[in-house]
Amino acid sequence: MSTKKSLATIWLDGCSGCHMSVLDMDERLLALLEQAELVYSPLVDQKTFPDHVDITLVEGAVSTEEDLKKIKLVRSKTHTLVSLGDCAVTANVPSMRNPLSVKDILERVSDGAAPRQPSNVPLLLGNARPVHNFVKVDVFVPGCPPSADVIHLVLTDLLAGRQPDLTSITRFGK
Repeated sequence: MSTKKSLATIWLDGCSGCHMSVLDMDERLLALLEQAELVYSPLVDQKTFPDHVDITLVEGAVSTEEDLKKIKLVRSKTHTLVSLGDCAVTANVPSMRNPLSVKDILERVSDGAAPRQPSNVPLLLGNARPVHNFVKVDVFVPGCPPSADVIHLVLTDLLAGRQPDLTSITRFGK
């Protein structure tokens, strides 16, 4: 049995900038993976979220029924859930659609034709909202995106069993 902690990342409604910052840890990522096994991520080929995950990093806002279903499943199977980046923490850019109704959005994307939900697009929620509006979040990591240094500190602390203190090193939009 492995003594490594399990690590997962998920991507909801966001731009993937937070995942790019994870990759920007470069060789530090390899060092972290000596302590943690990456068990689920858009960066790997695993298709099913595992039953027991120690740490999950969540990028993006909850904007669709699919996002909502996914975040509830992930929360139920994760010990420590991390909202990674301003979209997960505040809904940031995805929430720019919030002044519009779902009907207005569908009208705009269908060039004025009768608005209907495209079959290949998940059903939109009324508003894009931050992760903590739906499930309990254990750690909030602001930034758009958070820097590789901030993510490294968060993961290093969590893997060592410490609660990260980000007050002096990051803020929203940084």
